[in-house]
Amino acid sequence: MKDGMFRWARIAALVAVLAIVAAACGDDAEPADGGEATGGTTTEATGTTPAEPSEPLQVALIAPSATNDLAFTQSMFDALNLLADAENLEIAVSDNLFVVEDAATAIRTYASDGYDLVIAHGSQYGGSVEEIAAEFPEVSFAWGTAGDTFGLPNVYAYQAASDEGGYVQGVLAAGLTESKIIGVVGPIEVGDAQLYVDGFKAGVEATDPSVSVKVNYTGSFSDVALAAEAARSFVAADSDVMTGSAQMVVGAIGVASENDVAWFGTQSNQTSLAPEIVVASQVYHWEVVLQQIIDGIQAGALGGESYTIDLANGGEVIEYNDAFAVPEDVKTNADAAIEGLTSGSIETGVTLVS
Repeated sequence: MKDGMFRWARIAALVAVLAIVAAACGDDAEPADGGEATGGTTTEATGTTPAEPSEPLQVALIAPSATNDLAFTQSMFDALNLLADAENLEIAVSDNLFVVEDAATAIRTYASDGYDLVIAHGSQYGGSVEEIAAEFPEVSFAWGTAGDTFGLPNVYAYQAASDEGGYVQGVLAAGLTESKIIGVVGPIEVGDAQLYVDGFKAGVEATDPSVSVKVNYTGSFSDVALAAEAARSFVAADSDVMTGSAQMVVGAIGVASENDVAWFGTQSNQTSLAPEIVVASQVYHWEVVLQQIIDGIQAGALGGESYTIDLANGGEVIEYNDAFAVPEDVKTNADAAIEGLTSGSIETGVTLVS
């Protein structure tokens, strides 16, 4: 009995010694002199050091209206969110900053906080960007809709060839109107809003010169009441088709819906506001230019370039409302206009004058 117990004791001792030796040989990360380990953690399958997760690109968006305005601001907000995961974006938003001085404060604050990219989404913010970007040469700025980088190497500019989508929707509108009177609610004659209105008029003219297009610029991007008032004046003038630009158009769409007047949207898809009367929307896909800007920053270029979205590069898309029955011949004419504008065989004849 004692001999058996002795044998089991020797075996246990031998196992313990072997375990100690194995542990010492296997711990190659611990240096013999007791210093800190080097070389990092390795993966069991490949023995390679896993890549460190990259730091997110910090992006700030400053915008004049709400992120759910179904117009100008939402078009950019949606684009950023579309790229957020793939490009590892950390997004901060300051919206409803229609007062330029308030927007300038936000722009400066984000730049001071070290954001990688500060987007001033509004042509009215140009002066602020020009001033602040010069003070923060290590921060990238982007602003639109405009094409001017102010000659600064850390400013990107972006714009929309909205006259193209406007032209297509003008073709559609000319084919739908029975009263031969169309109303257009414009904000201020500047930027993509002006291009859209002028392109829309050109599309109507090219399709049916007998149609009268009445334009009312309210002088505001955000005054919903003024937009509604303009729309009511068009209803009184027997307009049976309307369109308009900027975040204020929710007022005009409400009036159009009440009076069964067909509506064409721009910037964002506005079907949800009045699915019974919205025919189609020119939708901005700013992710097309945002991708170029982000690629530039990651390559070390903080700015100095201007980009444009249009029908050809997919930055502008005509999205039809499936609930609105567009006659086949009218849609065929619109599709032909898209093809012509994309190939260059059709030109809107519109140039931005301010």
